[in-house]
Amino acid sequence: MNKRIVAINCGPRINFNTDTILNHAIEGARSKGAEVTRFDLYRLEKYTGCISCFGCKKERFKGHCICKDGLTPVLDAIREADGLIIASPNYLSDLTAAFRALYERLIFQNLTYNMETPCCNERMIPVLLMMTSNAGEGMYEDLLNSYKYTFDRFIGPCEVFVSGDTLQLKDYDATDWKWSMFDPEKKKERHETIFPKECREAFEKGAALTE
Repeated sequence: MNKRIVAINCGPRINFNTDTILNHAIEGARSKGAEVTRFDLYRLEKYTGCISCFGCKKERFKGHCICKDGLTPVLDAIREADGLIIASPNYLSDLTAAFRALYERLIFQNLTYNMETPCCNERMIPVLLMMTSNAGEGMYEDLLNSYKYTFDRFIGPCEVFVSGDTLQLKDYDATDWKWSMFDPEKKKERHETIFPKECREAFEKGAALTE
């Protein structure tokens, strides 16, 4: 039986860094025969983060967020999946608000507040958490380790992948403000030489997720 992988784009931009990295991971998973279902969070129907209703703490809803909105089909798909790929850009030293909404709803439904069995998720799956950022790869190690720790505990073994120092714009001169913080030529050079290697690595990690 083919593995079922859910891939989630937590960024708003199509055909740029996060979307590209995610697509390569998806192709890697498909190269191993996996069936991939993709969601773009910025294109879903309206949804929120956790609303603290505590419905998921009732025995009959154990492990299920009872809030019905645009995230419901995403959470349902993850519950049936054999692997999960999440990709997000870094916004203001964290992942996007869209990611955080998913993260809250995904994790909290499995949290029991029971010391003996803190997690009610009986079907752990591997997770590939991917982040792109205009800052260097080592800038957010503590942040990503914190997310990894939580995914490890409540969803399944998590691997983190970062593509840093990314090219944000094709033409930095097109902005009204001068972005003197960046060297556009170096950004372009890295995008042409290093980014393709990171895309290949993302492909390999997507393939490995199915094993």
